[in-house]
Amino acid sequence: MPSDLNVAVLVGSLRKASFSRRLAEALLKLAPEGMTGELVAIGTLPLYNQDFDDEGAPPPAWVSFRDTVRPKDAVLFVTPEYNRSVPGVLKNALDVGSRPYGKSVWNAKPAAVVSASPGAIGGFGANHHLRQSLVFLNMPVLQQPEAYVGQVADLVADDGSVTRENTREFLRGLMAAFDRWARLTRQLPG
Repeated sequence: MPSDLNVAVLVGSLRKASFSRRLAEALLKLAPEGMTGELVAIGTLPLYNQDFDDEGAPPPAWVSFRDTVRPKDAVLFVTPEYNRSVPGVLKNALDVGSRPYGKSVWNAKPAAVVSASPGAIGGFGANHHLRQSLVFLNMPVLQQPEAYVGQVADLVADDGSVTRENTREFLRGLMAAFDRWARLTRQLPG
């Protein structure tokens, strides 16, 4: 069995029954042996304000978030699309984790992006907008397979199970590719 790969999972939707949350749970169920994941809460993070870091008094929620993400081997982002971009709560989490300057919890951490939408496009705009930020944060992002899950309401049930075999196999393959990618890139210098 390969050594453990511990993944932080960030969901870009705060709604408790969100399609993105259901999809994240499904992805974790389809992860290969040796990969474990933890959904990391981002909904209570105060908006990033550099003054708190400069004054040495970051909010406890920031400290807890940074301490949770820092030891993870990789990050899986599962997000809906809001107005052709990422939800503000996810962008705020990126900002909080990237600071203080020089102490980013994201640096050189392998990542994968999965976007989802009840519509046909599958969150394409959010997926690519998020990738732009991850490049700047020095996160090597899985390039293939790309994952835009359209019609997600019909593909993932309330319990996080995938309703169609071809979708289940695609997602299982995605998680296997992410596992290989993360193991290959997590030792690269930051």
